[in-house]
Parts: sequence; C-alpha cells; structure tokens
Amino acid sequence: MAKAKYFTALLISLSLLLLARANSVDAQAPSKLKIGANLTVIDLGVWRAIHKGVEFRKVVVERAEPNYVMDLKLLRFDGKTITPRILHSGDFQLRSASGKTFVEKSGALAAINANYFDDKGRPLAYLKTLNQEINRNVSKHALYTGVFAIRDGASFVAHRDEFQPAQAAEALQSGPLLLNRGAPVEIMRGLGRYARRSFIGIDKDGRSVIGVTDAVLGGLSFAELQELFANPKAQLETPDLLNLDGGGSAQLYLKAGKFEEWVPGTTEVPVAIGFFSKSN
Repeated sequence: MAKAKYFTALLISLSLLLLARANSVDAQAPSKLKIGANLTVIDLGVWRAIHKGVEFRKVVVERAEPNYVMDLKLLRFDGKTITPRILHSGDFQLRSASGKTFVEKSGALAAINANYFDDKGRPLAYLKTLNQEINRNVSKHALYTGVFAIRDGASFVAHRDEFQPAQAAEALQSGPLLLNRGAPVEIMRGLGRYARRSFIGIDKDGRSVIGVTDAVLGGLSFAELQELFANPKAQLETPDLLNLDGGGSAQLYLKAGKFEEWVPGTTEVPVAIGFFSKSN
C-alpha cells in the first residue's frame, strides 16, 4: 500500500512538472498579433545585438488575401556609439548607387534608401547633406509630411510644419509621416495600398530604427505600419516614424563583422541614410 501511494504521488509530481514546463514554453513562444482585417504577425522576433550599438530583428507577417508570408527586417542603432549621415551619390562621383555600394564607398556599417526623386535623380523635396543644401524647398505636397534630420550627431523625426532648416546640419524630407509623438498621422489617399516599404523612426530611448519589407511580391499599407508600430504588444516603442521611398527603391544593407544583411532594391538611388561607428 505504501509503495502504491508513493508511485501515485510521484506520478502526480511528474504531471505537475510537465504541465509547468508546457506553460512556460507557451509563455515564451511568440504570440500572434492581428493587424487590421487581413494581416497577422506570426513571429514578433526579438532584438539581437550584432555589433556594438547595433541590433537586428526580424518580424514575420502573413496576409490572408492574397495569401503570402513576408519578412520585415529591422535595425536599431544606439546614438552613443553609432551616428547617422545623409549620403549623396554625387559625393562618390556616382549618379546613383545601391545600399551596398553606399556602405562600401562611405565606410558605413549600414545604409537604407532615403527620399523621393525624379527620373534624373533630383530630390522632390528638401534635402541637405553635410556638404550642401541640394533642395532648399520644404515641399507642401500632401505626401511629404515628415522630415528626418541630424543635429549635433543625433537624429530626429519631425512634422514638416514644425521643421526649420536652420535646426539641422543634415535633413531630408519624405513621407508620409506615419507616427508623431506616438499618435498616428492622418494620411492622404492610398492609405490601404500594399507595397514594398522602407522607413525610419526614433524610439522612446532616442535610438534610430530603420526597416524594409523583404518580399518580391506584396507589401504593407501605411495603415498597417501605423497600427503595428503603435501597438504596445509589438514592443517596437517607436513614437516617431517616417515612411521613405518604397517600391523598387526600398533597400537596406548592413555589414558588421561577420554579420551581413542585404535586402536589395530593383533600382539604384541617389540618396541614402548611412550609419557609422563613432569609433572609426
């Protein structure tokens, strides 16, 4: 009888232990997050340090109709060790370049495509590099509602109506501005159209966050980007977010030690945002 009681207690203990482990695994597993009516985040990913001051994260989303799975690749830069710069292809005697070429020519760790431009490579809104003010016009076009700028080595994102060129050593105008101080910004028509996207933001701790959708077909809408980055469950915590030139221009390249990440575009671009180690 004593042996039977012992084995019964042992079985109960083992069952409770297995149940606790199962609950622990479920708690650690990435939970799904619904975005809008047609998109689900199936893997939120985690930030992973890949270089001093640089982190990488991959978010995986699935669209119901039309059905496809797509990666959203993100980089986050600590301003204490990494500094941004606006790079113009003309500074390297080039008409345009890929993100990878911008990195190789400039010595940056990473680069992402930047502003909108015409068929001759001329910026369609305000653009100022460290070397020159290329386009002095702060455009009032309904699309170009945001500005990414650099002041004293630190980056910020602002609404174009609150931006003064004298505020910044470098700046570029793009859009639409998606989030401003944590609140979604009202956007012109095209809110729901799916496309390849690239974007830059500033998180709650002042770190620069850049990202690109990595997919041959499909993409995200502006509304989906707004909802994803504003949702606290996504743990992206990026209250200021600016859309960059998407479509074929959308591209990102990073080379830090042995870690390399490349989301190529289908066209070269005249301007990129580069990120440099301050130790160089």
